[in-house]
Formats: sequence, structure tokens, C-alpha cells
Amino acid sequence: MPNITRIFDFIYYQNEKYPLADAFADKVNGTWVKTSTQNYIDKTNALSRALLQLGVKPADKIALITSTNRSEWNIADSAIAQLGAVTVPIYPNISESEYAYIFNHSECKYCFVSDATLFQKIQAVFPQLNFLEKVFCFDAVDRLQSFQDLIALGNTLQNQEEVEQAKAAVNPLALASIIYTSGTTGQPKGVMLSHNNLVKNVLFASSRVNLPLGKTVTLSFLPCCHVFERVLLYCYQYKGFSTYYAESIEHIAENIKEVRPNMMTVVPRLLEKVYDRIIAKGNELTGFKKQLFFWATNLAEQYEPYGANGAIYECKLKIARALILNKFKAGLGGRLNLIISGSAALQDRLPRFFTAAGINTVEGYGLTETSPVIAVNDYNNHNYKSKTVGKPIDGVTIKIAEDGEILTRSECVMMGYYKDPVKTNEVIKNGFFYTEDIGELDEDGFLRITDRKKEMFKTSGGKYVAPQTLENEFKKSLFIEQIMVVGEGEKMPVALIQPDFDYVNHWATQNKIDVVNNEQLITHPEIIKQFQAELDAINQNFGRWEQIKVFALTPNIWSVDTGELTPTLKLKRKYIKQKFIELYNKMYNH
Repeated sequence: MPNITRIFDFIYYQNEKYPLADAFADKVNGTWVKTSTQNYIDKTNALSRALLQLGVKPADKIALITSTNRSEWNIADSAIAQLGAVTVPIYPNISESEYAYIFNHSECKYCFVSDATLFQKIQAVFPQLNFLEKVFCFDAVDRLQSFQDLIALGNTLQNQEEVEQAKAAVNPLALASIIYTSGTTGQPKGVMLSHNNLVKNVLFASSRVNLPLGKTVTLSFLPCCHVFERVLLYCYQYKGFSTYYAESIEHIAENIKEVRPNMMTVVPRLLEKVYDRIIAKGNELTGFKKQLFFWATNLAEQYEPYGANGAIYECKLKIARALILNKFKAGLGGRLNLIISGSAALQDRLPRFFTAAGINTVEGYGLTETSPVIAVNDYNNHNYKSKTVGKPIDGVTIKIAEDGEILTRSECVMMGYYKDPVKTNEVIKNGFFYTEDIGELDEDGFLRITDRKKEMFKTSGGKYVAPQTLENEFKKSLFIEQIMVVGEGEKMPVALIQPDFDYVNHWATQNKIDVVNNEQLITHPEIIKQFQAELDAINQNFGRWEQIKVFALTPNIWSVDTGELTPTLKLKRKYIKQKFIELYNKMYNH
């Protein structure tokens, strides 16, 4: 194992092993601007020199907030880490009250923001911030020192020896970052991760990323502040992969065609949307073309690796790829060989479908508190199994408690929750971290996640319901964008549903149903009838006590900005239930 012990060691390792002309690339004014490995190091050291001059000391807390992924984030992350200071990455689209809480709880003294809009957010809560002294900006903004100003200042200074001394003094076991959880169940908790936590996770998990060293191109769009993407960015540095940053989620399709990446990381919702668009286009076909299209896609959804479906299936798959499936890969740039999905449960048909189309698609599992990767599938060496999240990565131990909770032990488990030893002791016991997820290990060592322990509920009849399992199945319907199953203590489970308005409007037009707006759409008898038919078909997969017989459609799109989703697109269950409490009560005749 290489001598990498702190997160900033990765860039020097890359420069030694795989120096790149495009370690990073950003789209600026329509052109991809590349940062070489050496340039990355030079800017990192210049920024470290400037921060020392401005008074940054070991253990100082420094917030990093960016609207979109960009190379400045990585440079700032490494420059801060070299000084023994602590990064506090923050999601850009959280509320003002959450900003104030995180800044004060973490005692942030300094902050980097990406743009004027984010600076205005910080300004709005500035009177509430007890510790913040200075704000810097990646862009040029009036009254702020910009990133380029700091680099220019660093280039004039002669204090690199002081930087080298600071680097040498950074203990691998020291705190590197405080990451605040998304807060699906209340006030966010500050997860303390050491250099060793993050580095070991990269080194342990990197063997599952089997692409050519020094020759792979990645496209990054998941937030850098999310530990899943952040650790993958360290992994890319370690393996000499070039990272191109997508301009935004709105430009992702365009950027994929330009960059033609070999690898991407995603959350399930993105794959669901890509799949839904593919199927929607198939539904627009007619006659033999439509029959051929759905023959190929249905075949893809039955895919099993390693020829498990037999020679006849493999022969059919070759034909399906030649005629239909290869076009899907071509539409994603033509070179995409690996997709890793994380953050939430992935519908089983999606990895089958995309892998059959020539893009190995795998699901991983982990938590912020575990730095994050615990397990991940890998098509190499027979380390893949459908309906699982793979085997534990190197250096990670998993055991299943008597009640089914997944417990894990490794050097990747967090130092604890910042300023909260009580909650820390609730989740770390006898050397194991208690994940609050329910799962099982099969005879071959593959882990399967069945549900969130805290999200499972019991009906008044004493039956347990696992909402995530139900929700993932129901989201297979093209009519359903989001769904939340509820029913704690009630006689039966019910569902709040956000329709896929684009698809439902298209279906309504085809069926000569006239609706003017979303309010009309969610109350139209024919549309309600169709949703009931969709649910009834999927209900057959579940026990009688789990089936959804009653539901309510909501008129608005659930989003991060409107509060229904966390920044990693998980459901904020308490918020959603409270927001639609009238619908909830109506379903139960309360």
C-alpha cells in the first residue's frame, strides 16, 4: 500500500505516478479549461501560503460552499488540509437557519463560497454568526478576496517552508473534516472524519474501480460536499483519472456528449430519469419497431452476469445490443464503462438494464459516518450479485445484529459526532458502528439492504411495513416520480404520490383527457383510475398487509428547494407528512 496517510498526499502521489495534463477540467465561457497535476499542486501550495499569511491555524474550521462542482473546491480542500485546518463542506441549497446552525455549531472562522448568490445567503445570516471572520469567493465579487486574489498573494510570498512544516505536522489521526448530515430526521449532526478515515476508505475501496490507471476520464456532478463524491474524487486522484466537472445537472446530457467519460457516479434518481426517458421514446414508436424495442429492453431487464442466463439468452442479447441496446450507450458518449450508484436504494432492474447495454452499473452502500463506503458490487472476479450492494470492501467487517441491523467495524468509522458524545455513544458500541439499516449477508458474503430501521413502521394490526422496499417498486411506474409510504399505527399503509407530470400530461393528451393545470390533473377521475391500476398491478408483489389501496396525489414537484428532498434526493419524511397532513388525514378519514 502506498505511503498516503493524509488526504492531501493524493495529489503528490498522482504527480509522481500519473502526472496529468487534465487532472481537472472546468467549462468556462463555453471552453473546457484544464488544470494539470502540477498546476493543481502549485495552486494548492500558493493558497496554503496565502491562508497562513491571513492567519489560518491548525484546527481552524473553514466552510466550503459551491453551487456547482469546480476545481477550486479541490484546491481549497487540499490547501486547507495541508495546514492542519478542518474543512466544513456545506450544501449550497440549505435554509438560512441551517446555515446559521452549522456555522455556529462548527465554529467556522473562515468560509469559501463559489459565487455572489451564495455570498448573499451568508450575508443574510451574518448577524447571527458568532465566529465567522472572513469570507473568500471563487468568483470575483465586490468587497471579497477572490480565489485568484489569494493565489496571486500566495505567489508573492516566500513562506513555503512554513507550509512544509505545517504539512509534516498533520497527524493522520487528526480531524480533517466535519460533514453535517442531510437531516432527514431533525437537526443535522456533525460527523467528524479524520485524514485516516478518508484515506483508508479510498485505499480500501479503490480495488472495486477497475478501469485503466492514468487513462480514465470521469464526469463529476454529484456535490463535492457529499462524502460519496468527495471520496471518489480522492480515488480519481489516486488512480490518475481525469475529472471533468459538469456545468450543472441541467447541462449533464450535453456535457456527457462533449467529455465522453469512461466513468460516472450517480444517485438512483438520475438513472431512473434516464431509463424513463428511454422507455418513453420507445412508447412513441409504432408497429414492428416498437415490438423490437421492447423485446430488447425486456431482455435487458433480465440480465445476469457471468453468462448465468445461459447460451440462448447470451445469443439473444448480442442481437439486442446490435439492434437496440448499443444506441443507449452511444447516447451517453459511447465510452461509458462504469456507473456507480450510491446514496439511496437502486431499483434492481436498472443495473441489469444498463449493464446489458454495455455500461457496467453497480450499487454501493455506506454512510457519512463510515467515510462512506462499506460495500460495493464489482463485475470483476465474480464480485457482483444482483439485488445486493456487494461484498464489504477490504478492511471492513460487517455483522448482522439479532434484530437485523447492519453493524460495521473498520478504520473508516468516524471519530464521532462533533460536540455530541451522547449520540456518538448511541451508535458506536463495542467497536462497532450501528448503521440503523436492516440487511442480511448471504452465504457468499454479499450484503442485501432491506430497509431503514428508523423508517420501518408497524400498523395497528401489528404488521411491520418496510416503506423503502414498497417505494422502489412503485417508482417503476412511469406515472410516479416520487412516492412516500406512511401508516405508523394506522390500520393500513397509504401513499403520498408526486406524479411524473410530464409523462402523465403526455398520457392524458394521447387519451384525449383535457387538463389545464396540475390541480386538475391530480383530481381527474380517469387519471386517478389509471394510478389505481398502476398500484394494483404492483401490489401483487406484496403481502396483503403491505399493499397500497389508498393514495393521494400532490400538485407540486417535490424538490430540495421546496423542502421535500434532502440535497442527496432522499425523502424528508417528517416534513412531507406535515406538509400534506390534510391529505394524510383525509386518506384515513381522521
